[in-house]
Parts: sequence; structure tokens; C-alpha cells
Amino acid sequence: MSASINLICCNFSYVPQNSSKFKTLIRARNLSQQSPVLSKRTSNSSVFLKPNNRIALVSPFQQKGVLKICQSSLNTQNSEEEAGQDKGLSVDNGKEGRDWTTSILLFVLWGALMYYVFNLSPNQTPSRDMYFLKKLLNLKGDDGFRMNEVLVSQWYIMGLWPLVYSMLLLPTGRSSKNNIPAWPFLVLSFFGGVYALLPYFVLWSPPPPPVDENELEKWPLNFLESKLTAGMALAAGIGLIIYAGLANADIWREFFQYFRESKFIHIMSLDFTLLSAFAPFWVYNDMTARKWYDKGFWLLPLSLVPILGPALYLVLRPSLSDLPVTVSKTTSE
Repeated sequence: MSASINLICCNFSYVPQNSSKFKTLIRARNLSQQSPVLSKRTSNSSVFLKPNNRIALVSPFQQKGVLKICQSSLNTQNSEEEAGQDKGLSVDNGKEGRDWTTSILLFVLWGALMYYVFNLSPNQTPSRDMYFLKKLLNLKGDDGFRMNEVLVSQWYIMGLWPLVYSMLLLPTGRSSKNNIPAWPFLVLSFFGGVYALLPYFVLWSPPPPPVDENELEKWPLNFLESKLTAGMALAAGIGLIIYAGLANADIWREFFQYFRESKFIHIMSLDFTLLSAFAPFWVYNDMTARKWYDKGFWLLPLSLVPILGPALYLVLRPSLSDLPVTVSKTTSE
């Protein structure tokens, strides 16, 4: 029996079993049992009451003076409460925002990194750091000093990371729930690396907005979606990794010595590590936005390989122009 009790008022005298009214009730009962629509319609309120172990049947074709179904005030109150709860639930769902726990943790990480960079990182060789920076920027001519091969390789890889992240975040890493664009942070990442990208990670609010077909044909998406761009990034990454890998043990020991003493190299190495650590997540985000997880899931473990894994994914991923689910076609009025 339903929890909500219906009060049935019998405003008629005893109906004999051989009367036409009794037969009408029986036929109505059989009809209600055979009709799933009727059963579903009356499921919210009990259609029978069992006082003194006797079943009072309710005809769906209510005849005047035969039976009346009167819902109690308790049943009405419960219905109103349920409707209020449903309404409140819909309001809550409408006002439901993102989970800010991850954003808070990322903000704490960014704050701790900035504090470490400016206050705790080693800074034993500031003059040598400036010399290295000028050499890497080709602002200093050939003076006979041979730069560390691992340092040179890492420097140029740090120039590839902003390109790879731009291809991962535009357009599938954009935010649709706020008006914060991704491109200013990506531009700053060419100079500040992950230290410039982390504030956007904090403010990022998925899902991404739909992309117009016309937008894919314009800068910068036509460049970032190009397989040629992805192939060049992968080829450059392979060459730089091989260049560093061919260095002998003395070169690597020298690099680790620089890491312990130089503020510039220490910060750049942390930047490289964090960009490599965040890349698999953005590969997964881009993969799911393109509805390609079922076919490309095997690339997720490979994306843990610094620069090479994400670059390989960019080469193999499907183009947005081939995905009508993601692309929003513009129609002229």
C-alpha cells in the first residue's frame, strides 16, 4: 500500500452483487488491471483501501453517487513537499557550479612555486646565469666556450612546450562558463612557462564552447589544427631528445651541477618537469572532447614521455573539421 493514504468516502448504500452497478465495478477493475497506462497514472495515489480486510474497488469511470476518491490533507501536503523538493533540486542543478577543490589546490601549488622561485631556489651563480642566457639567445658571439648540450636541448624544448600546449588548449581547453580567454596565458607561457599557465588552470571552467567551421579556417586554429605543425613539433622534439641523449656522462654531471647552483637552470628544469606532468591531463581532455578516447586511449601512457608523447598525439588525433559533434555550423539568416 502506498505511504500516502487516500480517504474513500462511500456515499451510496449497499450494492448487491447481482446489480448492474456491481458488474460495472468489476468490469472497471478488470480494465484497470489490463491497462498499464491507467496503472501508471494512478500509481502516485493508492486506488484502494483495506479497512477490516475488505477491498474497496475504485472505478476509473467514476459515477455520481457511486464512489468518490478524496485525497487526505496529509497526501496533499506530501505531494506539495515532493514538488518543492523537485523544484529545489532543479534550482540547485541550475545553480550548480564547478568543483573549486582542484582550483584551490592548483592555486596553492602556484603560490608555493612562486615563493620557492623567488626565495628558496639556489642562486649561487647570477653572473654565469646571465652569460648563459645571452649565449642561448645568441646575443653573445663565439668566444670559444662550448655550451652544455643537455642545457641547450632543454632550452629549445622549452620553446616547443608553449606550442604543444596551444594546440592542446585551443579550442578544446577553452572555458565556456566564464569569459576568461586562454590565449593571453598561452602567449605569456612562451616567456614564463608553467608559471604563466597555472593561473589559467586555476580559472579553467569546462566544457569548451562550440567551434564554428569558419573559425577553423582562420588564424590561429588553422595553424594549430594543421598536421604539418604537429609533425614539425614532433620532429623537432625527437631531434632535441636525441641531441641530449647522445651527451656523455660528464655532460650530464655538469648539467646536474648547474641545476644545484644556478637559479636560471633550476627554475627552467622545474618548469620542464611540471609541463611534462600536466600534459597527459590535457591530452585526455582534448581526446575526450574530440570523441576519440575509444580509439586513442593507448596514447595516454605515451603522453607521459616528455614532449614526444603529446606531440605524437597531436599528429594522430582527428581534425575538428571531421567531427560534426564538436563543430557548430553557422547558418545565415
